[in-house]
Amino acid sequence: MLNNDLFKEVKEHVFKLFKETLPKGAVYHNYNHTLQVVNAAHEIALAEKLSDNNLEILLLAAWFHDVGFTLSHENHEENSKKIAAEYLNKKEFSKETISKVQSVIDATKMPQEPTNQLDEIICDADLFHLGTIDFDNTSKLLRLEQEQLFGKKLTDTEWLKESEQFLSNHSYFTHYAFEKLNAQKNINWVTIKNDLIKASKKFEDQELKEKAKKESLHLKKQRDKRPGRGVETMFRVTHRNHMKLSDIADTKANILLSVNAIILSIALSSLFPKLDKPDNYYLIYPTLLFLLITVVTMIFSILSTRPKVTSGKYTKEDIKNKKVNLLFFGNFNKIPLTDFQEGMLDMMDDEDYLYQSLTNDLYYLGKVLDKKYKLLRIAYSIFMYGIIISVIAFIISFEIMKTQA
Repeated sequence: MLNNDLFKEVKEHVFKLFKETLPKGAVYHNYNHTLQVVNAAHEIALAEKLSDNNLEILLLAAWFHDVGFTLSHENHEENSKKIAAEYLNKKEFSKETISKVQSVIDATKMPQEPTNQLDEIICDADLFHLGTIDFDNTSKLLRLEQEQLFGKKLTDTEWLKESEQFLSNHSYFTHYAFEKLNAQKNINWVTIKNDLIKASKKFEDQELKEKAKKESLHLKKQRDKRPGRGVETMFRVTHRNHMKLSDIADTKANILLSVNAIILSIALSSLFPKLDKPDNYYLIYPTLLFLLITVVTMIFSILSTRPKVTSGKYTKEDIKNKKVNLLFFGNFNKIPLTDFQEGMLDMMDDEDYLYQSLTNDLYYLGKVLDKKYKLLRIAYSIFMYGIIISVIAFIISFEIMKTQA
């Protein structure tokens, strides 16, 4: 029957419809699928010994059951019935036959609920691929079509769950389809279940990784909210620079002390014994000026290195009110160890207090450096200008001596 003139014309008409008007996204419900359904329906109908009249109705319905996709993918069965009725009316089929064809097309709606033998055959033919070895490829085409036409984006796990549920709930209606296809359908079902287990495990592992990643990002954000490594490095580098500057100041003070001590010792041992002679009276004032400058320079050098002594005591109330800096030894040198340990633990638990103490420590180190360098500048200025003045004084004294001589 498939090769008679009527079905040759129907085949050509359906092929032309699909070729010219089917959307590109319809990669499953197309001419190839329709041809497979027609052949499967014919195969089942022959096995079920369907009458010629009913076979004609069945095959017409099979050819037209998905042509509605050429108009719209939504509610395509109604469109298929309309296209079939228009074509069959032109071919002068009876209203009864057209109605039966439309009824069989209706049976392909999901979920399948066949009411007679023709419905059962076309339902089995429409899902014939479930029991074939080509099931996987067909399933991929169906998934792609749903993504492109229906916008149904599913993960691998979600798609496998739907497929597994569909296969587990499906049963072939005709005796022939059940005997021929059910064994392979069960194999396909087991394969889907195994794939689902693997995909679920992979999905769970991925979720765990994503969760771990989110927790890591959360912890990173929490750390970012606190003063981080950059701030701690700033404190460390700045503190080290302050200490280096303090060492430089002490070194400069020691140089002045050493130089002036040498000058003073030479003056006392060589110059002073000569002042008691009447001929050397003109050296008295330059020498005293020179010694005065040396002594004053040494005094300012000593002042720049002299440590400041603090009380070394504080109360728990001071810690509570954040009034004491426990990072400086002068603030805790006279208290018991247990009180100091308790205070340090309190400070370490209070981040604001800790960074406030570090900031205060830097500030007061800066204040000490400021005082050191101011005194050093005075000492160096006194020494520099004093040497010049002393030399000038000695020159003037020698000139006076020459004039008097």
